[in-house]
Amino acid sequence: MIADPVNALHKQERGNGVTSLFDLKSQATTLPEAWRSRILGNVGPVNLKVLRMNTQPVVEEVHHYDEGLLVIDGVLELRLSGESVSVRAGELFVVKAGTPHTVEAGSSGTLVIIDLPE
Repeated sequence: MIADPVNALHKQERGNGVTSLFDLKSQATTLPEAWRSRILGNVGPVNLKVLRMNTQPVVEEVHHYDEGLLVIDGVLELRLSGESVSVRAGELFVVKAGTPHTVEAGSSGTLVIIDLPE
């Protein structure tokens, strides 16, 4: 079930249930800070989050679960295992559990994060 986060959510009746339509760019724009995600909801055990990127780098992170990084618009500049990776609009990058990764300076746009439990 997807929670009703803010104004940018539109609900449409479909059959016996309610489906949710998200304007992801609007959702990201309403966030008070860059690099602070908002959970849109979940599909089964998977969390779906949106955030607004900016050009500032982000410190190294390591997660105990796989993390899908879907760039909606702009570009995400990652560094993993000493190598730089550019993820562009329409591309999905999956960071495997236990992999240290940082965001390098120069990222911008809208990012959807998909937390993939074991």
